[in-house]
Amino acid sequence: MADLIVLAFDSEADAEGAYNKVQELQNDLIVQLSGLALVKVDDDGKTHVDYPGPAGKIGAGAAGGALFGALIGILFLVPVVGLVFGGIFGALFAGLDKTGLDAAFRDRVKATVSEGKSAVVLYAVKLTEDKFAAALRPFNGTVVQTSLSEETERELIEDLGVRA
Repeated sequence: MADLIVLAFDSEADAEGAYNKVQELQNDLIVQLSGLALVKVDDDGKTHVDYPGPAGKIGAGAAGGALFGALIGILFLVPVVGLVFGGIFGALFAGLDKTGLDAAFRDRVKATVSEGKSAVVLYAVKLTEDKFAAALRPFNGTVVQTSLSEETERELIEDLGVRA
């Protein structure tokens, strides 16, 4: 089972600090990630997404990476991406509504990460919760989290048409 965790922050500085801390926690084996992104929503509502470079050591294969990229698109870039890839995302949304990524979860994320706010989005395969929470507590984030079973993850990857 994997956890999709969105940590929302009122300040960009706190989000960047938490993003860097998550990468340290990955190196310290406190969290094992399949995906990590820093999402910034500017005052005009425009979304900017940063991913760690090769030094981030994020363990996503092709299928996992495609799934994480699609989840970022679904949670933050739907109006733009949806116009371009409507067919793919239309089918994916139908599958998502049967998972923990239903419309209510997506609405919570959009309400939490709005104009002028930032977020760290991570897709964690393993997590030492107490150490992870203690390390990120100083950044004052709001947590929006859901879990995906291995079966659900496989179904979403199949819906995307990605081969591992």
